[in-house]
Amino acid sequence: MPRIEPLAPPYPPSVDQALRRWMPPDVPREPLALFRVLHRNPELASRMFSLGAGLLGHGLLPAIDREIVIARVTARAGCAYEWGVHAATLAQQAGLSREQLRATTETRTAASAAWPSRHAALIDAVDELHDTARLSQPAWDALRVHYEDAQLLELLVLNGWYRTISYLANGLLLDEETWGVRFPRR
Repeated sequence: MPRIEPLAPPYPPSVDQALRRWMPPDVPREPLALFRVLHRNPELASRMFSLGAGLLGHGLLPAIDREIVIARVTARAGCAYEWGVHAATLAQQAGLSREQLRATTETRTAASAAWPSRHAALIDAVDELHDTARLSQPAWDALRVHYEDAQLLELLVLNGWYRTISYLANGLLLDEETWGVRFPRR
């Protein structure tokens, strides 16, 4: 049971309108539990929407790269909730296979071995950031081969954003969405 109960319908008109903005059009399910909890503080939710929507809908990274980063960040943070939401929706739309998604939950050596060099560089960078909150020169150089400055800035923000989302979902003890992909248990 979550520490803060998600809002339940019927929603006040302003919350209903805001939640519709957070969900893709024509999605036949309730807004995510995370969104419904955040709307217990509408001002905070509004501020968070801009960055989250910008990273997902207007980013410079290729969709598959973005979703690899999100899957790895949330897997390393042990955030089954957010990993499962992305694995069920955006990761599949970006072209990640079930095997690739599972690889984002594996140990560092197994995870980076499963990818081409560009994606292995992403996995390694996420792991370094998770473990040390820094990037070594070799990790940075491996990324520079594949990405421009603007993309590298976005990559760092994306890592931090999904670490924040993981803190939220884990700290709130959110139950996995019923339709989400189940996080592989080791």
